[in-house]
Amino acid sequence: MARYLLRRIVLLLITLLITSVVIFALTQLLPGDVARLILGREAQPQALEDLRLELGLNDPIPMQYVNWLSGFVTGDWGTSFTSGNPPIRPLVLERVGNSLLLAFYALAISIPLAIFLGVLAGLNENKWIDNVISVVSLSVVGLPEFVTGLVLINVFALGLGWFPASATAPADATFGEMLSQLTLPAITATFVLLAYVVRMTRAGMIDELKKPYVRTVTLKGLPRRQVIVKHVLRNALLPTITVIAISFGWLIGGLIVIENVFSYPGLGRLLTAAVERKDIPLLQASVMVIVFFFALANLIADLLYALLNPRIRLE
Repeated sequence: MARYLLRRIVLLLITLLITSVVIFALTQLLPGDVARLILGREAQPQALEDLRLELGLNDPIPMQYVNWLSGFVTGDWGTSFTSGNPPIRPLVLERVGNSLLLAFYALAISIPLAIFLGVLAGLNENKWIDNVISVVSLSVVGLPEFVTGLVLINVFALGLGWFPASATAPADATFGEMLSQLTLPAITATFVLLAYVVRMTRAGMIDELKKPYVRTVTLKGLPRRQVIVKHVLRNALLPTITVIAISFGWLIGGLIVIENVFSYPGLGRLLTAAVERKDIPLLQASVMVIVFFFALANLIADLLYALLNPRIRLE
């Protein structure tokens, strides 16, 4: 197990290294002069040149990459181009905390519900309940996120007044107030995730139920509930783990539309602002953090696979 874990961590680090090269190369291709973006269009040529020297923009590209990556690894993520030039690291970490809160809340709603519906559909293959679950889940996931979010706002916020229309996440909000603000965004994200997890769980259940060992343990007299919970469900959920892990990575940086609809200060919204302002250091740091969480989520999925299926450790 230790060798397996070490191998996966090494692969994760290699993935992050390759990704950092791609991110840095792509940001170098963006149009515009960084020095002019900082100082403005009316800046004098000498001031522009001095700033380029200060930021190392005249250095060779490989040296710029090494300086940027070493600074990122050691926690020096640079400063943003926004007014006041705030340091990027605390800004990004604050948004990461907000995104993690929303991600865990969305997963807490979507994963138990999706697994329950997937198991129910798998146990009733091709029956009316299976068809209803499949049609409803696929119909929900087909709705654009901004449509789902706006409908929820109009019905439950503006109409019934049960939840606030925005999730601005004030610093002095209590835990209950925070959950109230995050409920509608989390439900919107649940609609996006639901169908994928339901279909994967359903397929896993159907596949496991047809295997010979299920008939064997059933003939031995084990109750059907015990067969499902102790034997079938554990194996059926193995493919679902990957989907959940990918969903977690997406929730950290992929909720751009949902965060904008609900005015939620998450990492996805920060990434959008960095693109709009051509804030290259902030853009680089935000994308690197998102990629890190994607890679971390996949590492956790691999470890759960190994724990649930000992054969993977041997392989």
